[in-house]
Amino acid sequence: TMSMQLSGLLTAVVGWVATIIVCALPMWRVTNCHGSNTAAAQSYSDGLWVTCAYEGTGPSQCRNYNSLLEITPDLQVARVMVVTSLITAFASILVSLAGRDFASCMGGFSRNRFTAVSGALFVAAAILILVPVSWTTSNILNNFYTPMVPEAVSRELGASIYIGYIATALLLAGGIILSRLGTQSQDSYAKNYRGVKTCGPTGYPMKDYV
Repeated sequence: TMSMQLSGLLTAVVGWVATIIVCALPMWRVTNCHGSNTAAAQSYSDGLWVTCAYEGTGPSQCRNYNSLLEITPDLQVARVMVVTSLITAFASILVSLAGRDFASCMGGFSRNRFTAVSGALFVAAAILILVPVSWTTSNILNNFYTPMVPEAVSRELGASIYIGYIATALLLAGGIILSRLGTQSQDSYAKNYRGVKTCGPTGYPMKDYV
């Protein structure tokens, strides 16, 4: 059980680190402008906090958004939900560590409650990252891949989108493992506790007196 719990926690922590990368990497949406030669080609990438321009043979330049009007609604919502996912996952890590390190004096039942709560928070964090990633994916596929878009301009899914799906899978897997372990352990603990307690004919616990 302890090895499974540790595996679930490590899986979810890796998903949390991937979510940090998704939040920081400015590659949610990539726009490629194809010229007649390689030097004339340009590409642009939009992230949650900055937008970047890449020349065909030159360095990249990134700048902060001047106003919210520059950011599409899906990325505006993604800002809030991704940050909330990060906070939720971090809180889940703290809850899991608290259950392992500080609740030993409260018995196995209390530690298992911490495990179940930690798993539920990881699942919530996975949903919070999945929603904006799926919304941005849908917008790119439905609005940008149309006959009205010139062939010289192509809009593609950025690396942050793919990493976001990986983060969702890791957070969800870790959360489900922890939730199941916490629930099963609580049921087992309750059954064992009921099985040990015995009473005499008067209804009081039996004791040996000398």
